[in-house]
Amino acid sequence: MPGRSRPIHLAVPLALLMAVAMESAVQAQPKQAPETRQQITLSFAPIVRQSVASVVNVYGARVEKQPRNPFMDDPFFRRFFGDRGFGVPQERVQRSLGSGVVVDASGLVVTNNHVIEGMSEVKVAFADKREVEATILLRDPRTDLAVLKLKGVKDLAAIELADSDKVEIGDLVLAIGNPFGVGQTVTQGIVSALARTQIGVGDAQSFIQTDAAINPGNSGGALVDMQGRVVGINTAIFSRSGGSIGIGFAIPSAMVRVVVESARAGATTVRRPWFGARLQALTADVADGLGLDRPAGSVVASVVEKGPAAEAGLRRSDVILAIDGVGVDDPEAFGYRFATRPLNGTTGLTVLRGGKRLTLPVKLIPAPETRPRDAVVLAGRSPLTGLTVMNLSPAVSEELSIDAATEGVAVSEIEEGSVAARVGFQKGDIIQALNGERMATSRDIENATKERKRAWEVTISRGGQTVTSVFPG
Repeated sequence: MPGRSRPIHLAVPLALLMAVAMESAVQAQPKQAPETRQQITLSFAPIVRQSVASVVNVYGARVEKQPRNPFMDDPFFRRFFGDRGFGVPQERVQRSLGSGVVVDASGLVVTNNHVIEGMSEVKVAFADKREVEATILLRDPRTDLAVLKLKGVKDLAAIELADSDKVEIGDLVLAIGNPFGVGQTVTQGIVSALARTQIGVGDAQSFIQTDAAINPGNSGGALVDMQGRVVGINTAIFSRSGGSIGIGFAIPSAMVRVVVESARAGATTVRRPWFGARLQALTADVADGLGLDRPAGSVVASVVEKGPAAEAGLRRSDVILAIDGVGVDDPEAFGYRFATRPLNGTTGLTVLRGGKRLTLPVKLIPAPETRPRDAVVLAGRSPLTGLTVMNLSPAVSEELSIDAATEGVAVSEIEEGSVAARVGFQKGDIIQALNGERMATSRDIENATKERKRAWEVTISRGGQTVTSVFPG
């Protein structure tokens, strides 16, 4: 084929000539100094000025009394040593420090729940050094968010919540907060990842990851886009040293909006759609067996009778691939996406069943409280002293993130320093039996713990596992 070789040989020197010509043209262009201020100054200052008044410092405090020294009950000891502070209960002030964001001009501030958890007094400080007392309107441990109401203020500069579903990897963002308590600070970075779910902070989460420096004290602060809107609330960092290494996580504004709207409506708990099914992660082996190219989705492990999922026709072993056309890779991503759907409507689930894809409409209704929760604080002399227990219902199961199909009585609160806390009970434990007797209601447990026992055999369900332990009376 000699006729075809000639053009190929000619093309090589032609390309080289063009490259040399372009390089010469670039070198011939003179270097010029910037001629305008806009060319000299590229700054985030306008965005910071717009946002900084809406980001506040949050201070929490709680006074703890140290126990009285038991030796002071001995008259000889008191006479020999005097008071010297031994017998007087000592007070210690426990403090916390974080950040918050004004989301309503009337004085609503959103922050992380862990910033004010257990605190009895909360104050907010603005960038201009004003300090204002705040009351806690709503705590939501599931999302690690809380909403505060500032006292005696109005017409505040509130910041707009952006649509976090429109955030993309590579977007520029600013993190504003109070790291290490040094004062309000602004750091800049990009969105480095989306939909991070395996973080271990709360549930129903799908975090925005950023390389903007986030440190202790930034918790509850704003992650702001280039329009000065909040795309997320900074809540956690990945670090072995305790300082920023460029991996920080923010709760998306879509979830923040759900919590804030619940507080605006006067609710003390967040009202979310109830799904009525338990999900498991899709493994690579199962995905391969189903003919999927990757293990992305959630397998239905169980369905609550008469729940929204059951009424929509969802079955055990179905694989949920998407909600309203948006893919969900695991149960945590599903939980986040489903929890941010508005109540009183429907959402479409893309489901794989028997090799075929189906779309099932699921009603978005809150979980019902099929029987009163009847919360009881346990006293007396038992390993359960200090627990608050309540009757199970779909609503309680949703609040505590426990399986609605489990039988027993739920632990909703644990008094700090109590016998139950020292024993190791956890919020969300389900007490199923005491000394071999089944516990069906909170009053059953209250009556059982009124009697003194030489030993207590306690059976609980935690994380799907049943454990029986024996404690001395």
